[in-house]
Amino acid sequence: MPANRPGQDREEKRLELITAARRLFIEDGYEATPMSALAKAAGVAGNTIYWYFGDKDDVLVAVLDAVLGDAMADYQRVAAQPLEEQLLWVVDTLQQMRRLVATVHSRAARSPAVDEWHTGFHLMAESLFRSALEQAGLTGPDVDSVVKIGVFTVEGMLSHDLDEADRQAICHRLAHQWTRL
Repeated sequence: MPANRPGQDREEKRLELITAARRLFIEDGYEATPMSALAKAAGVAGNTIYWYFGDKDDVLVAVLDAVLGDAMADYQRVAAQPLEEQLLWVVDTLQQMRRLVATVHSRAARSPAVDEWHTGFHLMAESLFRSALEQAGLTGPDVDSVVKIGVFTVEGMLSHDLDEADRQAICHRLAHQWTRL
């Protein structure tokens, strides 16, 4: 049976658990990953996870925070690019995490912690869209509805198996339409 390393820093062990969960949730899916598999992947005893997290949804939220932190750091590369490039980056990044996106949507209805994370994510995504639109010159009363259309369009692209050419065409059309408003 795996054992904890004596003297290991609590935050270090927590990060190891998050890293293992991230890999498993992305590769195998949240529902297909029992806590026992997570413990085994992290090299700890099964009950050790509960020293760091209240339940599996708490692990999911920690994974989502880590993924979002990495994505936001990477977003800085494209933040000054034209709107179309930013949209493509968002879609491509989220496409790599499709399983997590689907999990968030299914778990949000059953988990207050995941629902709170999802709501916060939407607020942040809408803020980024709004900022990008304003930088592209779109202002006025239509900005809020355009932001919602953008968020829902991106979510729609993630829920359907579109090829890269289709995703590019949609992002091009959206960006072109928005910059003409």
